[in-house]
Amino acid sequence: MKIRISETREIQKEKIIRLYKANNWSSAEKPTELYNALINSHSLITAWNAKELIGLGNAISDGYLVVYYPHLIIHPNYQGKGIGKTIMDKIQEKYKNFHMQILTADGKSIDFYQKIGFEKEGNTQPMWIYKGNEH
Repeated sequence: MKIRISETREIQKEKIIRLYKANNWSSAEKPTELYNALINSHSLITAWNAKELIGLGNAISDGYLVVYYPHLIIHPNYQGKGIGKTIMDKIQEKYKNFHMQILTADGKSIDFYQKIGFEKEGNTQPMWIYKGNEH
């Protein structure tokens, strides 16, 4: 298996939806919005096994000081193989000198993000209006 990591925006919507559905992410229920959000992100890194989209990570940023990493998603059949770390390494290379790198982690992802250097910040409290159902 040869995994290819790339910074491409030429992805069929169906491949993205298939990846999100495999992980039971509620954003797959809004395919057009999800596709447009990813394609229009400040950065989008994808992972491929041949022509199969097996993972992606994106960033939203002001381009200078702050970056937010909203999605890092790996197909369940490929989790635990270092693909998520590789995607985060590549995307963070672009933002390494930014003043603030932010993400929201829950469940199993907390341990993963702590291993790659993220930590809970002081007394900050994450807050959101969320219309999903997987949390």
